[in-house]
This record gives sequence, structure tokens and C-alpha cells, in this order.
Amino acid sequence: MKKSLSELPLRIGVGIIVLNNENKVFVAKRIDNAKNFWQMPQGGVDEGEDFLKAAYRELEEETSIKSVELIKELDGTITYDLPDRLLGIIWKGKYRGQKQKWFLMKFTGTEQEINIKTKNPEFLKWKWIELDQITEFVVDFKLHVYKELQEKVKKVIN
Repeated sequence: MKKSLSELPLRIGVGIIVLNNENKVFVAKRIDNAKNFWQMPQGGVDEGEDFLKAAYRELEEETSIKSVELIKELDGTITYDLPDRLLGIIWKGKYRGQKQKWFLMKFTGTEQEINIKTKNPEFLKWKWIELDQITEFVVDFKLHVYKELQEKVKKVIN
């Protein structure tokens, strides 16, 4: 019997908040979304993979960034559900949303290192924005995630 969408599991993932020397946040515009939505690097955790290793791997896969220092593993996890219009489409219909562990990192390299034209590109362009702006450009179903991250990061950098 087929599971109803509400019975689908959550995908286990990681997210990375990358700050530059001015404490601006790295965001990138997704290839698969025509609207003006930007997000921070994030992705799935492979079976048996450590969260921090997954964060470093995802960051490099999506942005080519290797030059980072871990500032803090943010407490707890943050969950979001996909809206009905995307259920059964994203992640080949295997998950109803995502449960993420987030990491705050400082970028220590030069901007020449950043390359979103990767083997399997996810982004069209990237930029640095103020922490207060991260909720202005995020897709609606992740807004609560970015608001919570904003508060957690403020406590660390202020």
C-alpha cells in the first residue's frame, strides 16, 4: 500500500551559514526556481555520515568552498515541511520535508575560490548579504527556518 504524503519521512540534512570577514552571509540563487529566492548551502546527509563531515562535503559540492573554520554547531535541529505543491516532486517523492542540523562557519579563503559552476550545479549566482536580509529572499516554506537561524547567529556574533 502506498504511503500517504503525510506519512513520508523527513530527509535528514545539514545547512551551512558562511560568514565573510564583515559577517555578511553567503547566499545563492537556485537554478530550479525562477523567482528571486536565495538560500544558504544545504543538503542531505548520507547514511552513516557525520553531520559536520556532511556540512563540509555539501558546502564544497555546491560552492567549491573549502576554506572555512567552524565557528559553532548550532543547537538542536530545525524542521520544515514541503508545501503541497512540491510534495511528491522534490527528492523524487521520498520525503515530506527536511530535518536539518545547521553549522556556522567563517570563510577564510578568497572569493576566487567560490565557484558555483560545479559538477552538478544547483545555483545561478551568489552574493554576500547582511544577516538581517536572509529572511527577505527565502522561499516561503523555509521562512521560519531562516528566522530561527537569524536569531541563533545573532547570539553568537554579537
